[in-house]
Amino acid sequence: MPKVLIADKMDKVAGDIFVARGVEVDSKPGLSLEELAAVIGQYDGVAVRSSTKINAVHLKNPGKLRVIGRAGIGVDTIDVPAATRAGVVVMNTPFGNSTTTAEHTIAMMMACVRQIPQANTSTHAGKWEKSAFMGVELTGKTLGVIGCGNIGSIVADRALGLKMNVLAFDPFLTDGRAVELGVTKCELDDVLKNADIITIHTPMTDKTRGLINAAAIAKMKKGVRLINCARGGLIVEADLKAALDSGHVAAAALDVFEVEPAKENILFGHPNVICTPHLGASTTEAQINVAQQIAEQMADYLLKGAVTNAVNMPSISAEDAPRLKPYMDLATILGGFAGQIVDGGIKQIDIEYQGRVADLNVRPLTSCTLAALLKPLTDTVNMVNAPDIAKSHGIAVRETSTDTCAAFSTAINLIVTGDKGVRNVMGTLFAGREPRVVQIEGVPIEAAIASHMLFIRNHDKPGMIGALGTTLAAAGANIADFRLGRVAAGEQAVALVALDAPLADDVFARVQKIEQIRDVKRLRF
Repeated sequence: MPKVLIADKMDKVAGDIFVARGVEVDSKPGLSLEELAAVIGQYDGVAVRSSTKINAVHLKNPGKLRVIGRAGIGVDTIDVPAATRAGVVVMNTPFGNSTTTAEHTIAMMMACVRQIPQANTSTHAGKWEKSAFMGVELTGKTLGVIGCGNIGSIVADRALGLKMNVLAFDPFLTDGRAVELGVTKCELDDVLKNADIITIHTPMTDKTRGLINAAAIAKMKKGVRLINCARGGLIVEADLKAALDSGHVAAAALDVFEVEPAKENILFGHPNVICTPHLGASTTEAQINVAQQIAEQMADYLLKGAVTNAVNMPSISAEDAPRLKPYMDLATILGGFAGQIVDGGIKQIDIEYQGRVADLNVRPLTSCTLAALLKPLTDTVNMVNAPDIAKSHGIAVRETSTDTCAAFSTAINLIVTGDKGVRNVMGTLFAGREPRVVQIEGVPIEAAIASHMLFIRNHDKPGMIGALGTTLAAAGANIADFRLGRVAAGEQAVALVALDAPLADDVFARVQKIEQIRDVKRLRF
C-alpha cells in the first residue's frame, strides 16, 4: 500500500480521499527542514502547501519518494530541478483557487478606493472622522488588467459587473477572446496611461519581474491606484513608495511582497497602503478544492501511474515513453525557442509532424511543445494544462502529420502566427536521439541547443561576425559554438551563438548596436 505524508495543514478532505482510495496517510504538519529530511524517503508521496520547503537536501536520497503534490499554484518552495533529477514528479493544482484570488482582488480594490481599513481603525479609536475619508466610485472608472488569463479574466468579469470599463494587456489575449470577455485589448503602455486603477495578474518570470517600476509608474495617471494579488516582486516596492510619497500614486493594495513572510517592509505603515498577508487563496472553498484535487491527483499517480498537472514531466503512458523521449526533448527545444523569439500575442500554433514521428502518438509531443512555448509568459503551464491554457486564451492549435519529409527521415516543424508576424522553427533528430534545429524562418541552419544562446537576424554583409566576436571578446564572453545560415548571398541571414554563460545586460546592449544586426534575442534552455 502506498504511503503519503501530509506535511502542511490541509483540509481533512485530502486525508479522507487518500484513505478511501487505499493510500496510507500520516499527517505531520510543522516538521522542521531537518525532521522532514530524516523521514521523507519513507514515503511514496508528500503533500504540501506553502509552508513546507522541499530542497535539494531532501531530494539527494529520495528513497521511496515518487511524487510531491502542491495543493495550490506556486511551486517556488519546491526545488523542481532537484526533484526532476531524483525522478520525483511534482504536481500542483493550478486552477483550484482562481475565483478566490479574483474575489480578493475585487475586495482589495473596493477597500482601496473607499479607504475602508483606515476608516475602520479611526472609527474604532472613537474619532468619527467622516470628512477625512473621501472615496471615489468604481462606476465608470477604467480598470487596467495586466495579465488576462484565468484569474485576470475573472477579475475583468466582476469589474464589468460593477459597470467599470476594462482595458486588458496580455500577450496571449486574442481579439476574439477579448470580445468574448467584453474587454478592450491594449498594449501595456495604453493600460498604464489610461487606467484609473491597475491590477496585476501575471506570473513571476524574468520578463515580468519589476514590471511596475519607476518608469512604468511615470506613464500612469496622477492619482492612479495599484492592486497586486499575484506575486511579490512584480512591483518594485521602493519605486512604489516614492510614487506614494509624491502623490503620483494615490493608493495601493498589496497581498504579496518581494520577501515573504513579510515581517517588515518599507510600505508598512504608509497611510495610503492596504496590506494583507497573502490571503488570495484563503477561503474555505479554495482550501477544500486544492486539498481534494491534490489528493485525487496523487492517488491516481501512485495507484494507476496516471500523471495530472505535473510541472516537470509529460503525461504519457509507460509503453510510449522510450520511443517518445527523444522527440519530447526536441519538442521542448522547438517550443522553448519559439516562445522566446515570438513578439506580441499568439493567434495560432501549427505543428507539423513529418516522416517517422508521424507514426507515433503525437499528442504528448504537442502538449510538450505548447508547455515550452507558453512557459515564458505563464509559470503555471505544464504538459497537462497547456492545451487548456492555449484554448482559454483563444489560441488555435493545429496538428498535421505526414509520412513524408523532404530533407530528413523525421522532423517537427513549428509555426507560430502572432500579432506581429509569423515565426517558424524546424528540428530533427540526428542518429535517432540527438535534437537539432535545422531551419529558422525559412533559413537552413544546423545547430545543437546550449543553455545560453543568442539568436540573431542579420544582413548578410561582411563584418558582422568580426564585430560580434570583438564585442563578446572584449566583455570576456566565450563563444562555445557559432552557426550561420542564409537564403542566398546578400539576403536574409540568421545566426545561433552558444555561450558559456549568460550575457550581461550592458554587453547585450552593445551587441544590439552592431550595424549588420537587425534583431537579436537572448535564449535560455
